[in-house]
Amino acid sequence: MEISSNFVPLNSGLYSLKDRWNPHQIGFQIDSHTQESFPSVNYAEIAIFNVPEYNGTDNISSTDDCKIRDSFYRLYFEDFPKVADLGTLNLMSSRKETFDLITEVCLYLIEKGIIPLIIGGGHDISYSIYKAYAQLEKNITICSVDSTFDIGLKDDKLKSSSFLSKILSYKPNHLFNYINIGYQSFFVKPDEIKLLEGLNFDLNRLGEIKAKMYEIEPLFRNTDFLSFDMSSVRSSSFISNVYSTPNGFNGEEACRIARYAGISDKISSFGIFEYNQHLDKLNQGSQLISQMIWYFIEGIKSRKNELNPNLHNCIKYTVAFEDQQTEIEFFKSQTSGRWWMGVPFKNPKTNNFDNYFVACSYDDYQCANKGEIPKRWIKTYNRFL
Repeated sequence: MEISSNFVPLNSGLYSLKDRWNPHQIGFQIDSHTQESFPSVNYAEIAIFNVPEYNGTDNISSTDDCKIRDSFYRLYFEDFPKVADLGTLNLMSSRKETFDLITEVCLYLIEKGIIPLIIGGGHDISYSIYKAYAQLEKNITICSVDSTFDIGLKDDKLKSSSFLSKILSYKPNHLFNYINIGYQSFFVKPDEIKLLEGLNFDLNRLGEIKAKMYEIEPLFRNTDFLSFDMSSVRSSSFISNVYSTPNGFNGEEACRIARYAGISDKISSFGIFEYNQHLDKLNQGSQLISQMIWYFIEGIKSRKNELNPNLHNCIKYTVAFEDQQTEIEFFKSQTSGRWWMGVPFKNPKTNNFDNYFVACSYDDYQCANKGEIPKRWIKTYNRFL
């Protein structure tokens, strides 16, 4: 794939002259797509690009230069990793072709071990990113930071409010788990909660998460693709979105979520969606998103290479339950202090029972010691049945 032909270069007047930035600013250190050159993608750890595709949302696109990029380039970062800014994705003549191109680009990057960082666009772009993993025949976990579930109605076309139903119905199915962070009960139908709970998915209400923000960290260690809908941020912190409401995460919490995502050794793509540049009169929205990206990259630099527990470097705790049949093995890393628990499943290759390691927290271990089986253990176990 000749990836360069799919992107529009950045405004030369703004981004070609490196000496307009301090050597410690991102604009000086990043490898950007300009009229003169395309980034050395093969050597990048992260590839950033924006997708001005808004046909499935009430937020609207802009033909002006991306304000997020301008805000991001102004930030300071010591020892910046190898990041390529590919520019703006070329939109195709039809929406289907554009979504297919997003899938193709993400597939190309993920196969090379490069993290795509996509700035949307509507939240329905998540569907095309999921299809990239499906083409890899990889079962994945999607985590969506969103105030709703985006299931929509049965006959809805693909749009921001219905893309999850398209993922659920995609064949063959490669969705191992769906995690929602921050849903607000008054925005979702009770039937939707029952449906997703019945599929053993992880649903986390806004209030529950805000009370224990640290519980996001193990969720992200189980996540492959993080999809962040900016309407999950309350309007007092982010007004650049027609769907913003009074309740939601604040700016600091949004950055904290992004950093937890960066730290996760498993997350291999990150999308930020539903930014409406026309509503961003004071550039507060672009600054928040640029800071979220900064924290995500800062988190990546702090990764521990602990995709699964190194059993030789873990303390093992076995919790037995009163039924005298159930036991759960917990593993605590002596390097990072992170926790995992083993969920038994029948390995189809060996026909033996092995442990599937689920990232968890100390709270899960305490829960087990009180005689309660942790919810995330139950949900994972049920998905193997």
